[in-house]
Amino acid sequence: MTFVVPFDGSKLAEAALIRAAEFGKVLNERVVAVSIIPQDDFSYANTHGWVEPGEEFDVETIVSQLHKQVTKIAPSADFRHETVGRFATSGTIALALRRIAKNEKASMVFIGSENAGRLVSSLTSVGSMVSADQLYDVVIVRTREPSKVERHREKSNFYQVD
Repeated sequence: MTFVVPFDGSKLAEAALIRAAEFGKVLNERVVAVSIIPQDDFSYANTHGWVEPGEEFDVETIVSQLHKQVTKIAPSADFRHETVGRFATSGTIALALRRIAKNEKASMVFIGSENAGRLVSSLTSVGSMVSADQLYDVVIVRTREPSKVERHREKSNFYQVD
């Protein structure tokens, strides 16, 4: 099985990747970060911080930056990317993510999103569309910092017989 993380380089995507990597370590699961890049869509790339105003849109550079970011956060994670058409809708991007999750045999998808999975969600939310698939469980990461969880105590050896 595999944990899949849609990764656009945002702080919430980073948080989702960190959580997936932590779960992956504990459960001995593979982690795959996936980036979907609309071809030649400077506006989309600029909104996501992949290119600055005045820079040239270059898929190889964007993929390299995202891959480096993934490797820095989760060195053992695999990285996949796919390009879609310039005018791809959020539905097209979500379908690409869902297809990759299916191909990777995802057991869980970790989505960094402030609004994915809410009862009232935007029709344009990629996270909401990816979280709708029933082939895998979904972990929605809504905060950049993990919530505080008390550490489990070691089990007592009181009843253990040698």
